[in-house]
Amino acid sequence: MTDPRLAHATDFGRMYSRSLSEPPLVPSITTIIAQESQDMTGWSGHMAATELINDARLSGSVGSPGDLRKLARDASSAAERFRDAAAARGDRVHHYAEQVALSALGEGTDPDAARAVLAEHGESRFADRFDEWWELYQVKPLAAEVTVWNHTVGYAGTLDLLAEIGGRTCILDFKTKGLGRDGRAKPVRDSVVMQLVAGMRAEEVLVDASAGIWEPWPHRGDDGNLPLLIAVAVSEAEVVPVQAQSSALRAHWRKFWALRQVWEHSRSVSEQGHALRPIGPPPTAAAPTG
Repeated sequence: MTDPRLAHATDFGRMYSRSLSEPPLVPSITTIIAQESQDMTGWSGHMAATELINDARLSGSVGSPGDLRKLARDASSAAERFRDAAAARGDRVHHYAEQVALSALGEGTDPDAARAVLAEHGESRFADRFDEWWELYQVKPLAAEVTVWNHTVGYAGTLDLLAEIGGRTCILDFKTKGLGRDGRAKPVRDSVVMQLVAGMRAEEVLVDASAGIWEPWPHRGDDGNLPLLIAVAVSEAEVVPVQAQSSALRAHWRKFWALRQVWEHSRSVSEQGHALRPIGPPPTAAAPTG
């Protein structure tokens, strides 16, 4: 995950402030989307089982309940370790993509250093495939890591890239992907449409984080000239860009709005503290006198 200057980790998820000297005020786009429940129990169980059966210590632990319990404890965190490793890899790939864009914008960054970090982790092929896609699609960056704000709904976020491709303005989000059994990049989830349309429907764009200077966001599509909303799956084998269909944007925007309300009410409930309190039995009635 990128680390925008105005983003803050809070008890209610990532939130954004208006300047470096102000407190966080609104949730991030990704925090809002995360309000949607996702059942990962099947995947977590699969990861734990796979970790256990591949553990070289398993055969020597048969017959020892204590050793087996230790292996089970170790395997139970397999999904968490995989998630953290994938997030770190995604950060490295995103950083490389950002450095390529900023270098093309003449901002004096060093893509070679970012590529070297990928190489240290055996991930050079992500950079290779990204470079091939960048050249093939003739990407002309307009801005990278663009922080935007929507006052009406109440959220902020940072877009990976604003660019021109084929003469069209595009809002792009990069997703680092592993490979499926077919050797192809795993598909991007439909929830990315909410992320992209929320970015498009922003009202302001950050100009100066220190001073808290914002300007009107010119890519809302209110004039009918919608930017292309593109998710780019970056893998070791290929880069697969997919476009959000314009006919789906309204429904995904409404879903995003509803999830924003969920976040607000969840925060309000949390701020109330404990909502239940124990109560005792009713007082015993006095015994009748004879």
